[in-house]
Amino acid sequence: MEAVIKNDLADLEKILGDVKDTGVAFLKNLNEWPNDASEQNIAASILSEDGIGTAGSLAFFQKHYEKLMVASPGPRYWGFVTGGATPAGIAGDWLTAVYDQNTQTTDGTGDVSAAIEKETIKLLCDLVHLPQDFNGGFVTGATMSNFTGLAVGRQWAGEKAGKDISRDGMTNDMIVLGATPHSSVIKSLSMLGFGSNNLLKVKTLTGREAIDIQDLEEKLIHFKAKSVILNCSAGTVNTVDFDDIQAIVALKKKYNFWLHIDAAFGGFAAASPAHRHLLNGWEQADSITIDCHKWLNVPYDSAVILVRKEHDRLQIKTFQNTNAPYLGDPSDNFSYLNFLPENSRRFRALPAWFSLTAYGRNGFQWIVENSIAMANELANQISGSTFLELAAPMRLNVVCFKLKNDPGKTTAFLNLVNKRGKVFMTPTTLEGNVCIRAAFVNFRTSKEDIQIAMREMEETYRSL
Repeated sequence: MEAVIKNDLADLEKILGDVKDTGVAFLKNLNEWPNDASEQNIAASILSEDGIGTAGSLAFFQKHYEKLMVASPGPRYWGFVTGGATPAGIAGDWLTAVYDQNTQTTDGTGDVSAAIEKETIKLLCDLVHLPQDFNGGFVTGATMSNFTGLAVGRQWAGEKAGKDISRDGMTNDMIVLGATPHSSVIKSLSMLGFGSNNLLKVKTLTGREAIDIQDLEEKLIHFKAKSVILNCSAGTVNTVDFDDIQAIVALKKKYNFWLHIDAAFGGFAAASPAHRHLLNGWEQADSITIDCHKWLNVPYDSAVILVRKEHDRLQIKTFQNTNAPYLGDPSDNFSYLNFLPENSRRFRALPAWFSLTAYGRNGFQWIVENSIAMANELANQISGSTFLELAAPMRLNVVCFKLKNDPGKTTAFLNLVNKRGKVFMTPTTLEGNVCIRAAFVNFRTSKEDIQIAMREMEETYRSL
């Protein structure tokens, strides 16, 4: 065995202990760790002949790179919709690397990780009050989850038009509808061959991001000769608006379209009894996107795609491996090789399994409701501010706001706030106006963090 590798194996316990100490120190200092990522000038790495061993690599990382990391798992990182990582999530993620399984089949020919993944899907469905009518699997994030659901929808739409899309390619007999799709949906349409410009927009309700049901029905009637896929939003990224799923399901019974629900983070609202009604009817969807590295607070990357079990045949047609005899007959057993895009799959379910079993229904109800409470706390502070104002009504866990007296300076103001390093938020556009967007999904966020953020914004505004 090569000498450096042999030494690392001999020192494995100390190496892992040092890595643990590094990680614990970072997590203990999250409240003070900067959120700013503007400094990106890093020391050049060198590929030496002999290598410096893991201890040497760790020391180099600590000296040159660690200080440039941001507190994205921290309580005031409100950009995008980024969760933190609970202790259970971290434990599961570490063991995922240790066990290093290629999660595929449940027929006993491989490891047990695929069976645990299916158990994790059951637990997740139980948490969000979905029936066990769905097969599910873990993918990298909302982009691949939306891609997978829309891909199976594409196969369904093709068969409805008399085409086998997975074998014969695209047809012009399909229409994709949506009102306020996430950018990952548009990206998925590009990758699937629909074309990113070919989403047919449905009107939204006045002052809302939700589907206008009347306009949707008019379009369904107009395209009744086509195979229709509808992308439905269960939590838009700017204002967390929810489409009227029950009304859409009623239309689905009349017009027979594929219903894909993008519930990347909004799906977890079902874990809260006070907000579960927002998802009423979603159990009738054909496919559902749920993102676990958001409100489930597991480490990146982790999301789930749920597809109704009655569509298993379509899903296998879409993703089956047909030219690899060593992988077996796809009709013989359940294998993620034939249900999802990836052939090589990390054991992503394990951090979610640890989290769901560790914290249970009450733990995640608290995480969801605490996030919503913290979002409302910030919204209340903004409503009482002399220089800030809300740009949209509060609906769940995202606060959209702007400068009150000089909205043209909103972007410059946000850049200065972020550079101070205490809080991180992202810009967005709402009804043509530049706004600031703060998304709350991290289990660590408290009222103290809201006060710190308000103080940072007040001091920044005075410096303009």
